[in-house]
Amino acid sequence: MRCVIARFPFDLTKSGVLESMKGVKPEPVTGECVIIGRRHYPAKQVGQVITRQDRRDFTTGEVLRAMAQLGFTCRTSPEATPAPMASPYQRASAMLGTPLSVGPTEQARAEQGGFSARRVVGQWSE
Repeated sequence: MRCVIARFPFDLTKSGVLESMKGVKPEPVTGECVIIGRRHYPAKQVGQVITRQDRRDFTTGEVLRAMAQLGFTCRTSPEATPAPMASPYQRASAMLGTPLSVGPTEQARAEQGGFSARRVVGQWSE
């Protein structure tokens, strides 16, 4: 089948792609991929092997279109779901953490306006 990748025409066949990719170790997939045999190959790696061109010369879309026309299964990267936006108050509260419980002695000192400057393991000591 005649496919155009990076403005160059290629006569590709499914058996020719299988033969070209035989013995090629797949790189880790981080985006779009092509399933050849039982292996998942990044689209750019497949394009580089079958065209013998630099990966910057073609797009993943060109490779995915050509591989889909040949009958290979192509997968696109899943869309990342945005994290829910927290309000400024929620972000500030998370940064400050949870308040410490105030015991009766600390409560009496706070009401009198006095406190101790000695700190032990995250709490004020007497």
